[in-house]
Amino acid sequence: MSAGRVEYAASLSAIKEAAQRIAPYCHVTPVFTSSTVDSLLHKSVFFKCEVFQKGGAFKFRGACNSVFSLAEEEAQRGVVTHSSGNHAGAVALAAKLRGIPAHIVVPVGTPQCKLAAIETYSGRVVQCAATMDAREATCGRIQRETGAVFVAPYNYGPTICGQGTIALELLEQVQPALDAIIVPVSGGGMIAGIAMAAKSLQPDIVILAAEPTGSNDAADVAAAKQAGQLVPMAKPQTIADGLQGRLGDLTWPIVRDLVDGVITVSDQDIVAAMQICYERLKVVVEPSGAAGLAAAMSPQFLHHPQWQRLQRVGVILCGGNADLAAKGFWELWR
Repeated sequence: MSAGRVEYAASLSAIKEAAQRIAPYCHVTPVFTSSTVDSLLHKSVFFKCEVFQKGGAFKFRGACNSVFSLAEEEAQRGVVTHSSGNHAGAVALAAKLRGIPAHIVVPVGTPQCKLAAIETYSGRVVQCAATMDAREATCGRIQRETGAVFVAPYNYGPTICGQGTIALELLEQVQPALDAIIVPVSGGGMIAGIAMAAKSLQPDIVILAAEPTGSNDAADVAAAKQAGQLVPMAKPQTIADGLQGRLGDLTWPIVRDLVDGVITVSDQDIVAAMQICYERLKVVVEPSGAAGLAAAMSPQFLHHPQWQRLQRVGVILCGGNADLAAKGFWELWR
């Protein structure tokens, strides 16, 4: 699928097809506003509440599109994936809805709330060491043993297209048109899909990535955008455990070409945004889900010479599966 002369893993037509495919299974999530937030930022902010999606996060869109895109012969062999977060539960739920087996490889240390979700959706949990090599090796073994189809968490066309349906809904729900959308970023599946859909429908819209730096100041996407190529970076040590992935060879070209900038935020910024969501929107968000609001509140955004003019801003609240027992959470909250 292409846009212009560049070959991409997603297109507007494929995202529209995904929207039709997942419509019987996914929620159309609401858009919330807050006069308090608008006054604080001196902008009109529209929160796309993916916290109310099935499974509690946007990941169900991509997982659902991926699972229901499979031919019947493939599907009956089941699916396998590796994830420490919301993608795990999303694949398990999508597989349950299609009536096929799901093998979910999770690293040791995965939040208990997310393990419980996988089991609730009848997924088979397989634990492994907390390294990418161990995750991939375990998935490979399961594929050899069962013939299961691998469903990638972000670097996969059907996943990207499923996530792009967020933008289709948001741009229909908010009128007049938005000036910008701020999207939390990790492996890039969500922002790639949103950027492709939004820029295809509204070429002048600004798409901004919200990326946590954590305690070790790692900012993978920001470094890549600055360098114009993927740059090896340490994994960010951040409370936003769902935003620790790396851009892939399918997500990076879209991020490189269609994302207008990256706003980096600290764990303290994220917790402050979570508190506003709790107190003003009355919405529970996990740290990764609050990164977009943290970016919208940051001086990087509010005082940027090109972005100051942006008055109607969409913010993706991408997940609500907060692990309140996580080490360090309440210390940051205080």
